[in-house]
Amino acid sequence: MALKQRLDQRQVQKLILAPALQQAIKLLPLTNLELIEVIDEELSANPLLELEEESPEVKSVEETPAAPSASEDLPAGTAGEAEESLAEDREFESYFQEYIDDGFRAGPAEPPEAPNIENMISQSASLGDHLTWQANLTFFDPLDREIAERIIGNINDDGYLTSSLDEIGLSAGAPIERVRDVQAKILQFDPVGCGGLDLKECLLAQMDNLQIKEEAARAMISEHLPLLEKSDFGQIAKLLNLPLAEVKVHLEIIKQLDPAPGRKYGEDRTHFVVPDITVSKESGEFKVALNDEGLPRLRINAYYRRLLARALKENPEAYRYLKDKMKKALWFLRSLDQRDQTIYKVAKAIVDRQKDFFEKGLDGLQPLTLMEIAQEIGVHESTVGRVVANKYMITPRGTYSLKYFFHKSLQGGFGEEISSLRVKDRLRRLIESEDKSRPLSDMEIEEILTRENFPIARRTVAKYRQQLDILPSHIRKRKFLMEES
Repeated sequence: MALKQRLDQRQVQKLILAPALQQAIKLLPLTNLELIEVIDEELSANPLLELEEESPEVKSVEETPAAPSASEDLPAGTAGEAEESLAEDREFESYFQEYIDDGFRAGPAEPPEAPNIENMISQSASLGDHLTWQANLTFFDPLDREIAERIIGNINDDGYLTSSLDEIGLSAGAPIERVRDVQAKILQFDPVGCGGLDLKECLLAQMDNLQIKEEAARAMISEHLPLLEKSDFGQIAKLLNLPLAEVKVHLEIIKQLDPAPGRKYGEDRTHFVVPDITVSKESGEFKVALNDEGLPRLRINAYYRRLLARALKENPEAYRYLKDKMKKALWFLRSLDQRDQTIYKVAKAIVDRQKDFFEKGLDGLQPLTLMEIAQEIGVHESTVGRVVANKYMITPRGTYSLKYFFHKSLQGGFGEEISSLRVKDRLRRLIESEDKSRPLSDMEIEEILTRENFPIARRTVAKYRQQLDILPSHIRKRKFLMEES
C-alpha cells in the first residue's frame, strides 16, 4: 500500500477562552480572603492599578501635556492604531468611570484599622514536624535517621503508617529488622501510637507506654478487635471465659486509649470564616448584600493614564507596553465587577427560593439544585458551582455555607418535594429520643417517616443513618446494656 501526501483545508470549531473570560473564571470561586491575595499580586505586577487609599504625588493637569489627537504628528502606520485605541479608551472609561482616578484628592485617606490581635492565630507544629523533631533527638546513625524520615513521611493525619515496612526498607536500603526497630521507637514518641500499621498496633503501643499488663484487655485488642467494633461484649466474655462485668472493667481501660493519636496535631482546628454575603430582614423582606469589608478598592492611576497619552506621540514602544498594562488592568476590574454581580445574583436567587427556611428554620428548607439556580439567573451550571464553592452567608439564623442550601428532593406523600436534609434531621431526632433499651430498627424508622409524610425506602434509611454516623439498632442496644450493667 503506497503512502500519499496531501494538503487539505478543514473547518473546525474550537472554544478559545479570551483572557478576560479566563480571569473571570479564575476569580469566581475565590473567597474574600483569597481574593485579597490575588488583588495584591495584581497590584504588584501592574503599575496602572492603585488602591484608593494611596495618594502618590500626581502632576497637575497644567504640567501634563494634553492627549494628542488621533493623527497629530504620529509615526507612520500608527494613526489607525491611535484612533482605535482612543475609541476603546473612551468605551472603557464610560464603563469604569468609578475606577478612574481624576487626580483630585481632598486629603489623606484614613489609615486602615489595625487587625484585632484576638483574631490572630499562631501556627502550631504539624504532626510530621513534631515527630521529626523527636527523631532528630533520638536517631544519630545516618541509616536510622533515613528510615525514620521515610516512616514519618508516610504517616497520615490520624497517625497511621500508610506504607508497609517492606516498602520502607526497600526504599531506604535497610534490612526489615532495622526498620522494625526504628518503627518501635517511633511508636513510643509523643503522641504515643503514631507509626502503627493498624489500630491493633497503635493501641497496644499505648498500653505498653502506660504499662497496662492486664492480659484480658490486651487479648481484647489483639484477638477480638472486630467484636469490640461491633460492641459484641457477650461473645467476647464467652471467648475469654470471663464474666460480663469483668469485660466491662477492661473495656473502661481500653476507652482511655486514643484510636487516632495524630489528630491533635492534624488540621482539625478551629477556622475563622469570613462571610462573603450578608442577609438581613428589613420591613419584612430579606435583603442580600455582598460583604466587601476588607476588600481593597482599585482604580486606574491618573499619572500613568496621562503618560499613556503622551507616549502615543513620543514613544510608540512605551505606548504599546502601557497600553497592554491598561488592557490588563481594565480586564481585571471588569472581572472583579462581573464576579460581584454573579455572586449577588446567585445569593439573591438562593434567598428567594429558601424564604421558608429563613422564616421557619429547617422545616422550611426546600430542595434545590445547581441547575435550577443556573436557569433562573441565566448562567451555566458550572458557574453556580464555582460561586457556591467555599463561600459563606451570614443570616439572621446563623452562618451557613452556600452548599448547605442545595439538596436532592424526595417525593412527599402528597406529591410535594421534600429536602433530603429535612429527612435526615427527622431521622436523627427520632433516634435521639428513642427508648435506649429498645432502639428503633431501620424498618421501624421507615414506618414512622412514612406516616409523617416522608415516604422513603429502608435502604435509604440505612444510607442516611450511616451518613449521620449512627450505629445500627442492635449495636446501639448492646452498648446501652453494657453501660447499664
